[in-house]
Amino acid sequence: MSQPPHLSIIRKSEHAGVRNQLLSFLSDNDYALIQPYLEAVDLERGAVVSRPNEPFEYVYFPEHLVTSVVATTRDRHRIEVGIFGREGVSGTSLLLGVDRTPHETFVQVPGPALRIRTESFQRVIGQSASLHQLLLKYVQVFNVQVAQTALSHGGYSIPSRLARWLLMCHDRLDGNNLHLVHDFLALMLGVRRSGVTEQLHVLEGVHAISAKRGVITIKNRGKLLEAAGESYGVPEAEYERLIGPFRRI
Repeated sequence: MSQPPHLSIIRKSEHAGVRNQLLSFLSDNDYALIQPYLEAVDLERGAVVSRPNEPFEYVYFPEHLVTSVVATTRDRHRIEVGIFGREGVSGTSLLLGVDRTPHETFVQVPGPALRIRTESFQRVIGQSASLHQLLLKYVQVFNVQVAQTALSHGGYSIPSRLARWLLMCHDRLDGNNLHLVHDFLALMLGVRRSGVTEQLHVLEGVHAISAKRGVITIKNRGKLLEAAGESYGVPEAEYERLIGPFRRI
């Protein structure tokens, strides 16, 4: 008798080729449960993944992109409070039984992702405690990242915060060229756009990066680690403790 579509056995080679790290860490049975509902999409820079105070339509598993989670005041002052890429998933509040968030999530570095409709996602996590538990571990990691971002904003210099953020992007993308625009860098740093160039020059001065229009190249990751100091590494270590390998060497 053939298996129902949602329980079809996934060949090991297919599962091993998954580019989202959370999905790659699933057991074969859990991946077989969610895989039929996944849809491949390409997301452009600025694409909105979720809007403030609106129910999630889809849950996204990035493959090779970076998304920003942004908090906004009533007078429209915005600042980035977290990022995720191929190590994570959007809509984490769904795992806690909440269908929306006051924050906006949008694509900062474009690329491919897999998405699943919210109803299907809720159905799947309801069918597998092990899948739900793995994703809840990611919720813990993301919460640690948000706390570390607050500490970084309050306790570290702007060049250190920039170095931390570049390391985080480097962890989530292939290669050493980061396609970033000054507007997003200003949003991340909480500074005016005109101040971004000055901060990039600080890291260029220690030969950690080179910056050209729209592209930042990581020249020496070790120098970036020195510049970031203890602002970087806590959520990354938590991911590795709870889920699996993550950081680039």
